[in-house]
Amino acid sequence: MKLVYTSKHRNRERERERERERERERERERERERERERERERERERERQERERGRERERERERERERGESEREREREERERERERGRERERERERERERERGREQERERERARERERGGIREWKKTRRERERERERERERERERERERERET
Repeated sequence: MKLVYTSKHRNRERERERERERERERERERERERERERERERERERERQERERGRERERERERERERGESEREREREERERERERGRERERERERERERERGREQERERERARERERGGIREWKKTRRERERERERERERERERERERERET
């Protein structure tokens, strides 16, 4: 038996399609409503946080007023102590440089006395002696070399 697709069937089919479309539209509307609700919630949260930040700033200003003068006074005193420590360190470095200059002058005077006593002449002489010693050693080495040459 052949099925006949009548206008009644087509009408029912179109009706079901329109119903499905209306359902999809209602779903989209519900989704938009949920989104608006989330947005309102975010807005309330932002406002709440803003109020909280305002209260926190107010509390901070209050604490600042309470700390106020004494805190600034302590900070000023601390800066002054820091400057004094810096000046003290500078004076200490200057004293150290002074002591170093004194030691350098003392070493210079010592070298001058050494030169007067002839210590440098003595040093130069020993250097010349060391030089002669090396020369004699080289001469002996050459002599041994010649000796080996004769043997071969």
